Amino acid sequence: MKIGFVVNDVLTEEAGYSTTRLGCEAVNQGHEVFVIGVGDFAYDPDESIRARARSVPQKKYGNHEAYLKDLQGQKSVKSRVTVDDLDVLMLRNVPSDDYLKRPWASSSAAEFGRVAMRHGVIVVNDPNGLSKASTKMYFQLFPEEVRPRTLITRDRDEIKDFAKSEGRCVLKPLQGSGGASVFLVTESDIPNLNQMIDAVSRDGFVIAQEYLPAAADGDMRLFIMNGRPLQVKGKYAAFRRVRSGGDMRSNIHAGGKLAAAEIGELELKIAEIVRPKLVQDGMFLVGLDIVGDKLMEINVFSPGGLGSAQKFTKINFNKYVIAALERKVNYMQYYGRNFDNVDMCTL
Repeated sequence: MKIGFVVNDVLTEEAGYSTTRLGCEAVNQGHEVFVIGVGDFAYDPDESIRARARSVPQKKYGNHEAYLKDLQGQKSVKSRVTVDDLDVLMLRNVPSDDYLKRPWASSSAAEFGRVAMRHGVIVVNDPNGLSKASTKMYFQLFPEEVRPRTLITRDRDEIKDFAKSEGRCVLKPLQGSGGASVFLVTESDIPNLNQMIDAVSRDGFVIAQEYLPAAADGDMRLFIMNGRPLQVKGKYAAFRRVRSGGDMRSNIHAGGKLAAAEIGELELKIAEIVRPKLVQDGMFLVGLDIVGDKLMEINVFSPGGLGSAQKFTKINFNKYVIAALERKVNYMQYYGRNFDNVDMCTL
């Protein structure tokens, strides 16, 4: 299997990233792996999609640190690959990371991936589905039963009215990730709410969201693959993120700590409710962020934490993600690379 992983920038990838772990696992399983930055694509005059890519010289790696060192270092094998000849193109870039400094890069991977689909390249997650999910507005398309009460606006007075009616609420940008510019608003904060609104609205629309008391205990990430919770040997690919100190954010790079997760009927019910739309939009690998009985976010671009799930379950979930992609490639070969990409993403 020839597989390309698309990232924001190859040189900014880190050893702990899920993309690095997936790439290392694919190499160890004997597949040809190419890592491509969003700025490395080209549409050539012969109407082929090509890209400047990096691969590694060895066929086996004992750990993903050694794999990444070879990928980014002098031993890296650099080539210009024909993307149309790949079996799988896995889009693992995060558009919001490029939103401010490289706005042209935010949609590039989906745009080139969409063209690559013409020749039967399996592109996951589906580029058209990802385009729908370019902002957190996508979250509002899921059933109200699994979402917090939400206002999305740039109107200062509407935000203030919402905050007053809720008593406590959360403000965050419509674009963005990683817990940046996220504020918890309490009744005592309302007189100073203008400053918070200014900080969040600087880059666009503001999301004002119902505060979920269960968030005090952090959140849970549950991986969904092919539309269903990723489960191996009775264990789910999931983990908890617990707040550290007084910081309301549970994101790991915002100071949160990891803990084991227990998946029960409630979490499985939430996964089942969102499954039809995830399948409809061709979302192969997704991270559900669950707080209490609600979803806080659905990460469809580059859900991280497969290594964190492995830490508590002792299951190498990367192996099973790569195996699922390999099955899709086999299906495509049976059908002459002529199968709808959306259907193939979750088959």
